Formats: sequence, structure tokens, C-alpha cells
Amino acid sequence: MSDSITILGLESSCDDTAAAVVRHSAENGTEILSSEVFEQYDLHADFGGVVPEIAARAHAERLDICVENALDKAGLKLAEVDAISVTSGPGLIGGVLSGVMCAKGLSVGAGKPLISVNHLAGHALTPRMTDGIAFPYLMLLISGGHCQFLIVHSADEYTRLGGTIDDSPGEAFDKTAKLLGLGYPGGPLVQEKAAQGDVKRFKFPRPLLDRAGCDMSFSGLKTALRRARDQIVEEKGGLTVTDQADLCAGFQDAVAAVLTEKTRRACLAFMEQTDTKTPVLAVAGGVAANIQIRAALQDLCAEQGFSFLAPPLKYCTDNAAMIAWVGVEKYRAGAFSDISLNARPRWPLDQSAAPMLGSGKKGAKA
Repeated sequence: MSDSITILGLESSCDDTAAAVVRHSAENGTEILSSEVFEQYDLHADFGGVVPEIAARAHAERLDICVENALDKAGLKLAEVDAISVTSGPGLIGGVLSGVMCAKGLSVGAGKPLISVNHLAGHALTPRMTDGIAFPYLMLLISGGHCQFLIVHSADEYTRLGGTIDDSPGEAFDKTAKLLGLGYPGGPLVQEKAAQGDVKRFKFPRPLLDRAGCDMSFSGLKTALRRARDQIVEEKGGLTVTDQADLCAGFQDAVAAVLTEKTRRACLAFMEQTDTKTPVLAVAGGVAANIQIRAALQDLCAEQGFSFLAPPLKYCTDNAAMIAWVGVEKYRAGAFSDISLNARPRWPLDQSAAPMLGSGKKGAKA
């Protein structure tokens, strides 16, 4: 009997509509048969950030097309997949709900098992999909919506060592780009400008470096940049290209410094809490593509005796291949859902950790 498992994955937690087909077997390992992503940058560019209502409507309009394309590129029919996995949280509730409802319909229509996936687990387990690394490992998730240090013990066990108490790095990059009139998405644009700037002109704060632990804050850094911008505008009447570049360089350097020092502390905590002899730091999320941040983390890993692993960029940013991969892991464990599956705007991976961003009647945000 074949041990091959083929999973169709759906992702719609923010502003990327995605579907993918992933197959795994002992003989061939992991095969990403297709990975389709419909981006929404053009829909949100005028607003300088994601508008939840627009994103949700776009998901509803595109999911079926995305699924059809993913199956076609994989050379499969829906009846040939073993199960359907879907991001059911956390995320923008309208988008998450669109994906969950689509997956439910496909599950019922095709008679296939339904698998609920935590979006954060998708990122956290991506290194197992792309590189087959063993548990445990240290994960730094740095994206547009999240920033956490996690010890990944297994596919369903995580220890959060720390994270952002306010803005994520990706959100801070986007807001910085908006403040400087650079456009959206902000990460690549700020990085491009920073490469042309003088990193020494502006000395922005390094928040929480004076506080023990691995928690981070980026909201104050964004505020400091806005004040510096306003002072320049008051003195000159506007920003020059040089001003923009220098502001970006100073901001990016501050983010890299915070992430590097906090990662150093996370590495020490990881070694104290595990007995692994071959420690690995894996990074995922769109901010992991930043050249300065990646270089700083690589240097730190060499210093700390950690291997550094960053999956290909297309699997660092939001995608459905990672959701399908979690589906593979959960399929083997027999962890299936039923038609009562609900969308969850909040769903921390480490259920025992204290809330980082507050909580309410629906539970901890992260």
C-alpha cells in the first residue's frame, strides 16, 4: 500500500489568495506540485495598507479560480487529492472565512477530509517542507502581521520565547514607506532606499533592548521616524530623495539591531530549554527577505553555533504550499476537522503563553 499523501491547501488570511498541491511519500520526499498565489497589491496600494473588506471580497472572487489553477498545474483532479487543508485562523476574519467556506464546499462536494490549519503553524513548519529539518528548532517568524520567536517541538507543540508587543516589523516597514510617500508594499521599497542612504545620519531608538527577554516593540521606532520626517519638512518644506534614503537607512538599521539582539537572547533560551546538539535558526515571513536583516542573522548564527535556514522567498511569504504541508503532517496524525469548522481571527500557537497583544471574549490575539 502506498504511503503517498496528496493535499490541496488553501490560504486567505490576509491579502494573498493562494492554493497549492503538495505530495509527500517516503520514496520521493516532499513534492510541491503547484503553488498559486493571487496578490492584491494593486487593490490596496492607494490606501498604503490592507483594507480588510476589499481583501475579503477579492478572496471570495478568486479562490475557486486559484484552486482550479493549482489542480491544473499539478495535473490532478479534485477527486485525486487525499484531503483539503485550509487556513482557519488567525487573520482578517473576512478573508479567513472566505477560505474556510470554500474548503468546506470542496470537502463536502468531493467527499474529502477537511483539515484545519493555523496560519502561524504554516510558517513555522515551512522549513520541514523545504529542507526536511528535524524537531526541535528555533523559528523567527517576521512578517507583515506577526513577529515571534518559537521553539518548534513538533507539528502541534510550540513554546513562544517572545514577540512583538505592538507593530510587527513588516507593518512598521509598510507604515514607514507610507510616511515617506514611497508606496506599497513598503518592505522592498524601504530596503531599496536604505541601500542609497547614510545609516549614520539618524540614530533611531532600539526599543526594549534595555529590558530582559525576547519581547520586541516597533511602534515607537515608527513614531521616532515620523518626528524626524516632520522636523525636516518644517525646516526645508519637504523631503529630498537624500532625506528619504537616509531615513530609510536609519530605520532599517534600528530594526536589524533589535532583531539581532533579541535573536541572540532567543538562541540562548533555546539551548537552555532543549538538548539538541545541532541547533538551527529558521526564519520565515516576508521581512526575512530583507538583505541587511538576513545578513545580520546569518552572522549571529555563525557566532552562536547555529545553522541558519531561510526557505525560498516564495515560501516565506504567505502561500498555500505551507498550508498543504501542515495538512500532510496532520493527515498522518489523523487530525481532521468536520463541517462545523469555524474561522478564528485569534489563534496563538503557544496556548499556555500569556497574551502578547491583549485579549478579549474571543481569546488571546497572539
